[in-house]
Amino acid sequence: QVQLVESGGGLVQPGGSLRLSCAASGVIISINSMGWYRQAPGKQRELVATSTTRGSTNYADSVKGRFTISRDNAKKTVLLQMDSLKPEDTAVYYCNADLFVGWPPKRGNDYWGQGTQVTVSS
Repeated sequence: QVQLVESGGGLVQPGGSLRLSCAASGVIISINSMGWYRQAPGKQRELVATSTTRGSTNYADSVKGRFTISRDNAKKTVLLQMDSLKPEDTAVYYCNADLFVGWPPKRGNDYWGQGTQVTVSS
């Protein structure tokens, strides 16, 4: 059983910062990538940022230069530092992981956290 547990959401004023954290646990053999998605009310879930174990990162155009994703492979965690937050960043943020789990290892990319609310408002 794999679990992704997120923390760090909350209410912040425009221009402020928040840091999200996601920790993976379970019988994880290796991690291909971890990342963040978000879903605003009435909208589809969208990619925010991903990070592969080889070190490559990918960001949505709307967050480039403001958000930074980082990983701690030993702790199986992924962080999302969000700076210069805007009201349009308001959404539920979900952690996602692409993993090899169990033995023999099987790959799955449909592992999601429970979501954490980020609200940017004055």
